[in-house]
Amino acid sequence: MSESAQLHTTPQQHSETTESQPSQQPNYMHEFGLDIGQGLQFGIYSLGDHLPDPHDGSRVDAGQRIHEFIGYAQAAEAAGLDFFSLGESHQEFFASQAHAVILGAIAQATDTIRIGSSSTILSTSDPVRVFENFATIDLISGGRAELVAGRASRVGLFELLGYDLRDYEELYEEKLDLLLKINREKQVTWSGQFRAPLNDAEVLPRPTGQALRIWRAVGGAPASAVKAGLAGVPMVMAHLGGTTSVFKGTVDAYRRAAAHAKFDPATLPIATAGFFHAAETSQEALRAMYPHINEGMKRTNGQGMPKQHFAQSVHPASIANIGSPQQIIEKILHQHEVFGHQRYLAQVDFGGMAYADVMKQIEIIGTEILPAVKKYTATAPADSQTESAGSASGPAGSTSGSAGSAFDSAEEALA
Repeated sequence: MSESAQLHTTPQQHSETTESQPSQQPNYMHEFGLDIGQGLQFGIYSLGDHLPDPHDGSRVDAGQRIHEFIGYAQAAEAAGLDFFSLGESHQEFFASQAHAVILGAIAQATDTIRIGSSSTILSTSDPVRVFENFATIDLISGGRAELVAGRASRVGLFELLGYDLRDYEELYEEKLDLLLKINREKQVTWSGQFRAPLNDAEVLPRPTGQALRIWRAVGGAPASAVKAGLAGVPMVMAHLGGTTSVFKGTVDAYRRAAAHAKFDPATLPIATAGFFHAAETSQEALRAMYPHINEGMKRTNGQGMPKQHFAQSVHPASIANIGSPQQIIEKILHQHEVFGHQRYLAQVDFGGMAYADVMKQIEIIGTEILPAVKKYTATAPADSQTESAGSASGPAGSTSGSAGSAFDSAEEALA
């Protein structure tokens, strides 16, 4: 989901007709069904990777891997999670190139959990077909579909699908403009640089509700978040690591940009997404996850993650939710206090992790972590939000003690 960007302050520049944005701004909090009285939404996501086990080099076949994605969604629903999403990638070591097809199967295999894309690579897709696909998934699922519109952190697909990487920024901005226009207008007239114009076109089918739930993927860079804010589009902020305080700057930039463009930031949902692994102790969590992260990143990104860097994941200030269940609860509550976001998405399956191990992570979330997160983030009156979110150092326990000592011995655990 990562992005790098130059600032485009006119995301609807290609439309032939323009209307007043402030008067038409939807209340996305309402449209997306995000009720702060129910607490922070909790979901899991997969990039769709198809990587070997780093310990023995074994790898399931592509068919089994695709069925694993379906199984994750079913298990997440059974555990009471709110959301499951699957990414799109078009390179070696991935199995979700046709992620919309897999999401259609997941729609049939589940009943209540919301489902969507971790990142639909809009830059190399036709927005008309993307809308058709996800509106169809929405109809199959009874109104549970969502779409995260992303660029590409792995750019080999530009050559594969016949696009010029030099148009990286322009492709995305133009196609997101068109997708959002299709989503809000039944008859679309539009022209741009990278596809044929539309003249009073009706794009069908239409989704179950008023519109599809569409988010913009942001890789953590403030410039990318500013674009999302200026467009008044809900944001999913993904991260590999770093401190919560650093990412607060991205969230603040998003909300300032939205306010500058006359959008109400209170109506714009924010989701965060990143690494997750729970074990009895933080040392066990580090030892269990590091080989998967390091070897998986070598294959998919070209370089691994240094042990010293990954060891910081258990520090209370780290945005990566790795550690004991109690430590993870404390960190998520702290992040909610800092960001005021509405959804957290845990990446639990990366790097050839065994299916049974992923199932165990989902079980831990459902039985040990989710109830506490919901309890301490649920709030009714707006003036009680700070108090509810601030429980990270109250009922959940002190974030400075156990996690801090875990960090002190983290490098030893990874040795």
